[in-house]
Order: sequence, then structure tokens, then C-alpha cells
Amino acid sequence: MAEIPVDSTTLPVVVIVGRPNVGKSTLFNAITGTRRSIVGDEPGITRDRIQGEASYHGRRFELIDTGGIIQNDADLIPSQILKQARMALDRASQIIFLIDGRTEITGADRDLAMMLRRLAKPVTLAVNKIDTPSRENLAHEFHDLGFQDLFPISAEHRTGLDDLLAHVTRDFPAALEAEEPAAGKHPIKVAIIGRPNVGKSTLLNALVGAERSIVSPIPGTTRDAVDERISRHGVEFVFVDTAGIRRKGKTHLMAEKLSVVMARRHIRMANVVVLVLDSAEGVVGLDATIAGYAHEEGRAVVVCVNKWDLHGEQGKRKFSEALREQLKFLDYAPVVFVSARTGSGVKGLFRLIERAYGAASKRVTTGELNRFVETLEPGRDTKIYYMTQTSVRPPTFVVFTGEGVNLHFSTERYLINQLRKRFGFEGTPIVIKARRR
Repeated sequence: MAEIPVDSTTLPVVVIVGRPNVGKSTLFNAITGTRRSIVGDEPGITRDRIQGEASYHGRRFELIDTGGIIQNDADLIPSQILKQARMALDRASQIIFLIDGRTEITGADRDLAMMLRRLAKPVTLAVNKIDTPSRENLAHEFHDLGFQDLFPISAEHRTGLDDLLAHVTRDFPAALEAEEPAAGKHPIKVAIIGRPNVGKSTLLNALVGAERSIVSPIPGTTRDAVDERISRHGVEFVFVDTAGIRRKGKTHLMAEKLSVVMARRHIRMANVVVLVLDSAEGVVGLDATIAGYAHEEGRAVVVCVNKWDLHGEQGKRKFSEALREQLKFLDYAPVVFVSARTGSGVKGLFRLIERAYGAASKRVTTGELNRFVETLEPGRDTKIYYMTQTSVRPPTFVVFTGEGVNLHFSTERYLINQLRKRFGFEGTPIVIKARRR
């Protein structure tokens, strides 16, 4: 049971559903062999639908973890969770209905069972948290919900999963081996980051042209990282909408603290980071902190100023100047003004992301660098003999000097500026390392 990077558009879809806090995210992580879904003791941690690709005995499938469903709940977020779950269920080849085996059948369980029966799709009842043999007899009481196929499992201890997956995947086509992606066809992984409620989820929906993420006026609605793969003009993008990052010390709920950890992890895994700012609030201190996470990880960055429909066309230059002043270390990042709500300017993001990815992946030959070194005038105290590029994403250069490993800040800055002037590198940080000749 392992997650494999395949094209999910042709795979059978397995959807995990259940009321809050029955262990859906734990089961998702156990089947995919990842920690994509956030797991904790607080009910309702998973809100968006989380998807991954998995394989059992060569039978590959797409797995979707839905938010905890509560029928007839009037609150905004639970109703949006139900909407997201229904979108996943429409695609389902198989449904795993997960129940907490340590509790009695609840009214919410019965309501959900009734909804699933109306779908007329294959439903397998998985009774979770059956972690001792003495509890297995209790599992059969759940036949009262009206489903024939019942499997006692413990997602946390990974017991019973073989029987469950053998049943769920029995009709799925078997593949001889996982297909390798074609050379040069790897998708561009893009993390959408920013403070809570700046419009990240609305932006993701605008980019993919569908209601992929839950959107509400409640800050912190997104807790999981939601991803979506789309193709545009022959280029594949995987967008990840991360949870809003709060300042350390301001995250009190365990789920929110885990969200910050996961968001930073997705920054590390991304090729390009889209930093979303709220034009109505301007650039605040937390924006600089979040931008610093991306810069420290060496990620290519595009700055996206959202909600610009509230301003009209005036004021872009003034806003840009203030942004550059407060985010001086992101002077390489292009800035785009958009309205995720109306879709204005959103399409231009694709071009900037592709350009930033190309710059971060650019290699300069040693011959070109040697000719470049001959044009440098770093100052009388510094002698640069030659230079070579050692890696990409971010572009990293080793400079051989007579002084050793400690380049003066001004010299390092001079080299970076000259590299950009000569070779481009828009949208990506550049790393300079010095070595004694």
C-alpha cells in the first residue's frame, strides 16, 4: 500500500466518508503510506477533500478523504463539507463508509447510511478502532445500517486493511508496473501560501475553474493542503492550497499548529510559491514572515496581490513601491494584481509561474560563466578567478576567490545582480558560495 505518482484521470476512485472524528484521515494516510491528511483528536479537522493515488497488489486507484459529514447542519462550513463530499461521491467507483466501532450507532450514522444507499453505488462498511480480538464481535452490530459488506479494522494499527482493500479493489484492473512519467514532463508543483482569509482558496478555484476548495468568510477555513492537477497549453501544474499561516504563538488549536507545519512542508516540496497578499490590508509584518519561509527554502516566488477589484486600475505603482520596500529580500519576485473573486488577472499567473520555474531550473555552462567573470569588477579587495554552477532550484553558484569562504555582503549582492542582468533568473533566489582557489 503505497502512494504512486500517476495520472488520476483514468483510475478508479475510492471515497472515504463518515461523520467527524471516526478516523478517516488516519485510514487515508495508512492506505496511501503518506501523511497527506492532518490527524488529531479534534472533530472536524479535515474540511476539504484530500486526494492521493494508491496501489494494492498492482491495482491502482485514486483515494479521496472527505471532511466529516453531518447531515442537515446549518453551519456554513459543515454544509460546504457536505458539498465537497458530494462532488467526490459523484466520481466514486467504491465508497468506504467508516464507522467508530467504540461507539453505538448514532443518528448521524443512520442519516449518512440513508444518503449513501440512495447513490446506488458499492458501499463497504469499515468499522474502525477494532484493535483487540474481543472487540471484533461488536463490529457485527453495525450490520443494522443495512450494508452487507462489513470489515472490522484499526486504521491506527493498520490491522484488517488487507481484507478491506482486497474487497474494495477486487474489480479494479491490475497493472504490471507503475508507469514512469515521460522525461521532461514532470508537472510544476505550485504552493499557494499566505495569511488566513487573503483569498487563497478562491484563487485556487479561479485557477482550476471549479469549486475545489471550501471558501467562507471565516478565517482559517482551509486546514489541509488541497491539491489540484491541471494542464494548460501542454504544461501540467499541480496547485496546492495550503492552510493560512499564523504567527508563532497565535496558533492555539492543535489542528492549526499542524496546518502551519504542513504548509511549511508543502513550501519545501513546491517548485514555485505563489504568495497571496490582501490589497485591502496592504503588506503587514506576517506577510514578510511567510515570504521569508519561501525565500529561506530557496523557492521561486510569484507575489499575487488579491482583491484588486476593490481599487480599480489606479494605485498599482504606489502599492508595488511599498511592497518592494517591505519585502526587500523578494526583489526578484514578479508581482501580479488579480481579483480571484472575478477572475481578473488570474490567467496571467500561469505565464509568471512557468517563467519563474524556468528561471529556477536554468543552467549556465562553465564556459559562459568564465566569460561572465571576465566582465566583473567586484572591487579592489576581491579577486574572482572563476565560477561554476553546482545545482538548480535554486540556481547555486560556487565562486573561487583568493579570500576564502566569507564573501562580503556587498560583493555577494553585486554578483547576484550581475548574474540577473546577464542571464535573467527572474522569480528565483540565487545562492552564492565562495571557495578558496
